[in-house]
Amino acid sequence: MKIGILAICLLSLMACQKVESPKTNTTDQLATASPAYLDYSQRDDRLSGGVKLVKITTPKGDFKVWTKRVGNNPTMKVLLLHGGPGMTHEYFEVFDSYFPNAGIEYYYYDQLGSYYSEQPEDASLVDLPRYVEEVEQVRIALGLDAKNFYLLGHSWGGILAMEYALKYQNNLKGLIISNMVDSIPAYNDYAKNVLMPAMDQSVLKETQALEAAGKYEDPRYMELLIPHHYEKHVLRMPEANWPDPMKRAIKHVNGKIYVSMQGPSELGASGKLLNWDRSADLGKITVPTLTIGGQHDTMDPAYMAQMATKVKRGRALTCPNGSHMSMYDDSANYFPGLIQFIKDVDQGKF
Repeated sequence: MKIGILAICLLSLMACQKVESPKTNTTDQLATASPAYLDYSQRDDRLSGGVKLVKITTPKGDFKVWTKRVGNNPTMKVLLLHGGPGMTHEYFEVFDSYFPNAGIEYYYYDQLGSYYSEQPEDASLVDLPRYVEEVEQVRIALGLDAKNFYLLGHSWGGILAMEYALKYQNNLKGLIISNMVDSIPAYNDYAKNVLMPAMDQSVLKETQALEAAGKYEDPRYMELLIPHHYEKHVLRMPEANWPDPMKRAIKHVNGKIYVSMQGPSELGASGKLLNWDRSADLGKITVPTLTIGGQHDTMDPAYMAQMATKVKRGRALTCPNGSHMSMYDDSANYFPGLIQFIKDVDQGKF
């Protein structure tokens, strides 16, 4: 079972930056869907129910990635970047319960190598800069621009969203970094110094022994981690009760991509992203930015809130009952805060 990239560290407040707190509200109060919201009659994807296969060009040839649009709104369009790497869009399906009623147009998208998109075997394609160029090609194909384009990245998708913004923020209207921080080395420090000491030490010892022996596929590994890590920090409900979209996303994960980038351990990172760190660069992001964290997340909620002080125009949202998948275990706070941010930016109130 592979969930996504986890990260943590501490940020300092920068005097020239402004942090706004989200207004308390409910999704019902934010509902503004127009009668034309679900009118697909003038869209070129109407026969596929919003699905569009987007051709992307890579150094190793052309491939197709899967996208699906929901709704119509000329000024609020959100592209969703899933976690992993190698997960799928499926766990975002909870957005169907919130975004349509708010009148927000949004796009599901499986990154190259993920279940609904083409899955080339070439390992050189599993590369962060290449993924950034892929997102840019998807943006162009979907007709998104600075007048309407919000980019939401969750977990690994948050890394990808930050990298995209640092290169292409002129194309963005707003940025949402959900349950992700900007330093993998600092995340590893947090995992070692905070998460691991808080675990049952006999469980931690046995888990680390399995890792040392390379027994990541041993059933015992997940028998230990599900109740002692996942149900506490990833999705705070019994695993048997996890929503179907979450279970399908886990079932469909591309393990080769995940391990290549994240590494095999669920208690820290060791793959290609081992030294990834943008903590000194967030000040270059000038578009309105929302950072979202869960109080029980796999990473420090205080750190995720502090990230909003590093960008030029930031707002922090902490979900008090949430974990890494706050959209599920604290949807009552996650979605009102997210929708309020999108609407505030759209209405020029941010």
